[in-house]
Amino acid sequence: MSSSVVSRLGDLPMDSWMSHLPPALWDTPLYHLAIPGSHNAVTYCLDMNDRSPVDLTQPDMLQKLDKYMKPFIRPFVYKWAITQEFTIKHQLDCGVRYCDLRIAHRPNDSSNDLYFYHGVYTTLTVEEVLTLRNLWALGYRVIVSYEYNIASCHVDLWPHIPYWWANKCKAEALIEEFEHRKQHGRPGGFFVTGINLTEDLKYICTHPTESLKDLVMSTYPALLSWVKEQTPGSKVGSLNIIAGDFITESQFVPTVVTLNEKLLKWSS
Repeated sequence: MSSSVVSRLGDLPMDSWMSHLPPALWDTPLYHLAIPGSHNAVTYCLDMNDRSPVDLTQPDMLQKLDKYMKPFIRPFVYKWAITQEFTIKHQLDCGVRYCDLRIAHRPNDSSNDLYFYHGVYTTLTVEEVLTLRNLWALGYRVIVSYEYNIASCHVDLWPHIPYWWANKCKAEALIEEFEHRKQHGRPGGFFVTGINLTEDLKYICTHPTESLKDLVMSTYPALLSWVKEQTPGSKVGSLNIIAGDFITESQFVPTVVTLNEKLLKWSS
């Protein structure tokens, strides 16, 4: 494979980069490719209405503070809960091929509606997004992975795709955690490396004027520099899906897609 062919990967149209991959990669298992993903992909439409409850995965203290001090607490919840600012379609057009979706029923809701959530629930219900039937009718294909054991009872669902989450609020600590995990080898199939930073209550309280986006954008240079050093494939230390926050606001997607050039070099 010539260097001129390899160099074109970074210039592929991101809305259809998979269909433009060189023939040398057509038989490569998808779980050996580098695939850009979106962490908490539907947080662009969090419900700003004060009647929308804080989701039940949040700490009890935060739920109590939100109940009794909502006008003061809720703005902080929004600032640190929004991880994407554009619709799923826009994210897909930007090249994302993995979406992390958190789905739940709102507490004290008499309807059967399911919502996406992160901090609070979304205005968008699950039924309002694209369905598998619609996607199949258009000739598209989707792999649906479900995190809970009940997935094994449904042949249409794949088992849980492991998600490497570092639970760190600093880029250096996150990178150190992933380098440690890489030494023990990658899972056999699909898996996600989430370069999404996680703020704690201490960080939020000591940075009252900032938001999650401020934190993410300030650390993207260091994180993307690390991503550029990674390699897809089957070897120990190889990565597969790489997911991030605010993926449309940086060179995240083309950086991940370009990693597949390393597979071309090996096959040349």
